[in-house]
Order: sequence, then C-alpha cells, then structure tokens
Amino acid sequence: MSIVAAYVVPHPPLIVPAVGHGQERAIQATVDAYEEVARRIAAHAPDTIVVVSPHAPLYYDCFHVSTGDAAHGDMGRFDAWEAAMNVPCDPSFSAAVSACARARGVPICGSGMRDGELDHATFVPLHFVNERYAGYRLVRVGLSGLTPADHREVGRCIAEAACDLDRTCVLVASGDLSHKLKEDGPYGFAPEGPVFDRTVTGLLDEGDLEGLFSIDAAFRDAAAECGLGSFQIMAGALDGVPATHELLSYEGPFGVGYAVAAFEVQGPTGDGAVAAGVDAEADARGTEDEAAAEQDGADPFVALARAAVEGFVRTGRPLARPDGLPPELADVRAGVFVSLHEGGDLRGCIGTIEPVTGSIADEIIRNGTAAASEDPRFPPVGAGELDALSYSVDVLFPPEPVDSEAALNPARYGVIVTLGRRRGLLLPNLEGVDTATQQVAIARAKAGIAPDERGVRLERFQVVRHDRGGEARHG
Repeated sequence: MSIVAAYVVPHPPLIVPAVGHGQERAIQATVDAYEEVARRIAAHAPDTIVVVSPHAPLYYDCFHVSTGDAAHGDMGRFDAWEAAMNVPCDPSFSAAVSACARARGVPICGSGMRDGELDHATFVPLHFVNERYAGYRLVRVGLSGLTPADHREVGRCIAEAACDLDRTCVLVASGDLSHKLKEDGPYGFAPEGPVFDRTVTGLLDEGDLEGLFSIDAAFRDAAAECGLGSFQIMAGALDGVPATHELLSYEGPFGVGYAVAAFEVQGPTGDGAVAAGVDAEADARGTEDEAAAEQDGADPFVALARAAVEGFVRTGRPLARPDGLPPELADVRAGVFVSLHEGGDLRGCIGTIEPVTGSIADEIIRNGTAAASEDPRFPPVGAGELDALSYSVDVLFPPEPVDSEAALNPARYGVIVTLGRRRGLLLPNLEGVDTATQQVAIARAKAGIAPDERGVRLERFQVVRHDRGGEARHG
C-alpha cells in the first residue's frame, strides 16, 4: 500500500471543547470540516497516520522523526487536563523514513528528545480522529530550517516508507496560516497576512501543490505563518500521485488563518473508499450492469451519473467504468459538473473546469461520486435518499477569454473569473441570474475576489446540459 489520502488541518487549541468551552462555535465551519476529515480517515482505516507538526521538536539543520513505541498528550497547558490521550507509535515506519532521508542527503535528528510528548499541533487533529477511529499507529515528523526541497524529500520518503512496508497510510499536515490577519488579534496585523492566506488557500483549492514551493521566504515570514513547511512535506508525499483536491473550509475570525483541505489519492494505492467484501463487489458489478442497461432508454450521461452515485453509496466503492459506452463518453475528454437535486433543491454539485481524467465517462464517475460524498455544503448522500434524487450533467466546452462583461450572456455562457491564483466559476442558465453583472459578481464571491479588486481576467464557456428529461441541451 502507500499514501491513500492527505489532509491540511489547523491546530487552534480551543477547537477541543474542553479548552474552548463554547468558543469553538465561532469557527464552526472549521469544526465541521475537521469532522469530515476524521470521517474520511476512519473510512480509510489506515495502519499508520503520519502527522507533520510545526510544534514537534524543531531544529535548524535537521528534521525530527519520532521514535519510541507510544506517546502521551494532553491539554494541561491550556487548563484542560481532562483532555488527554495515549497513542501507539510505529517505530519501524519512523526508521524507514529516517533511513530514506539520510540516503538522500537530508539530515534527520536522532536524539529521541520529547518523543513521548505530543505537542498541541499533533494532539488537536488526533482528538478528532480518535472520536471515530483507533486502529492506527502514529508517526510524528517535525519541520526544520532547511530548504523547501528538503521538505519535499522528507515527504517523498514518507510515501516510500508506506510502500516499502506495505502500510495503508494517511498523512495529516498540521499548520495554521497567517497569524497577522487582524489589528485586535493576538499577533496584530500585517498586510502580507491576508495575501498569504489567499495565496495558499488558492493553491490548495486548485490542487497546485507545486506552487507551495515558490512562496518567497521573506513574504511568509512577514505573514507569520506556521504551516507552509508541513504543506510542502505533504506535497512531497503526493508527488506524482493522482489525487482529488478540495478546500473544505477557511476562516480567520481570531486573527489567525485556519484552512482545511483534502487530497484523496486515486487509483490502485487509494481509491478514497473503504475496501469492501465479496457481497459489495457483487453489488458493484450489478450496478455496472444496470448502468449499461439504463443507457438503452435514458440519456447515457445521466444514467452513468446515477449509476456512479448509487454504486458508491450502496457499496462504498467507486464505480468501474462500464463497457459498451458510446464514443462521446468513452473517447472524449472535457470538464464536467455533476449536480444532484432532491425535491427541487440542490443536494450536491462537484465539477472540473478542465478534464483531470482520461474521458468524460471517468469525469462523470469521479465528480458524481464526489457530489454525493464530498460536497462540504451537504452531508453525504444516504441509501434512503437515492430514489428521490435527480441528476444533471454539464459538459464544458473549452473556455475562451473575453474583454468585458459585454461579451457575456448568462443564459448562454458560463463565466470564469481569475485574479492571480484565485478562480471562480458559474454555470450558465441559472435561476435568478439574469445579467452578466450578477453572474460576474457571484463568480467573484466564489473566488474570494472583492468587488473593488482590479485586474480580473474574464473567460466564457458553453456547456451541453444533460438532465433527467433525457435531452441534451446547449447552455
């Protein structure tokens, strides 16, 4: 096995209820996203959880990798001694990471100091995990004053150790963003703070992990962040691995930026679902057969979306692409949005502006599954809801740049607004969106681009919409 998923999480102590005493409700979006991450980790049932922590022992010229058989942590320093845990560790995994790093010329600290004491940046994510899952062993990795390239190599060694030891492994990159977002915050305000947070959350949202290595050191220092090194190690662990990417939440009400993001590895090493038994495999094959049969009497795009959702919800496994699909599904690549509705209300929508798989069929399966299980606005779809769901599939034409809103038509074209690494998209022909100005304003808001920010680049695109009526329509 290998890395099956990686998650970016913050570590505010008050998010632990024994510390927060209700203050955690001020960052409820972060709490909700954290609980979603814990649910996913439990579903993966990892053998080993690697937590990369900026508050583990920190050295200028080497990386700390925990040793020992067990560790203890508590929130006593925050007057919450009752919040405590003991976790088993994975010393053979730690040894494999250390040996790999040394072989690549990356120094590892071998003192063993403070190995048995969990820092709060490790304790906080494990607090949420332990509420749902206890079958793991822990490896804790610290940061260093070495180069971003060295952080990448440590991440690569984590992935290599998981593969060599045949471990199912989840990596948790613990780290806050800027600590200087508000004048009345505990660390004050710096103009670099909000810019840093927009930059990093934009990279996480787009899955551009390579961009994490191009952030200027002086800029990150001025922003007073503590998570970038963790994220760079995570990027190294995911290097060359196909993975989905989602920014689940971002908040900064206390003057410190908190982001939660998820990266689910796709393919043989980790398909984002719990391994199922023989009965589930038979159910999946049955669903695939139903998908092929349903295409005879319904729009094949919608039939495939339905089969993908129902197959995943009933078996916990992504649908395998059925045989015999028409060429427009099997042989063409395009961005796709899959939307689920229940009783006329949106129940989930996930999409890709540009293709990330080999065909429209694979794009529908990927995004339909995600719409049912990973849309952060909704809980996962349950089996009892399947009969009530309706589906639409929007296939996107390649976007084209436009000079102004005058070239837009919200009934015909979708719009993409881009400023730097921030990007927002709105589909065409949406109820209540009657003007190009409305359309651009909504897309700006989705991207986190303020109404008065200049230099926005506009693109328009057309879609072909397939819905339950069985008729493909150009949007």
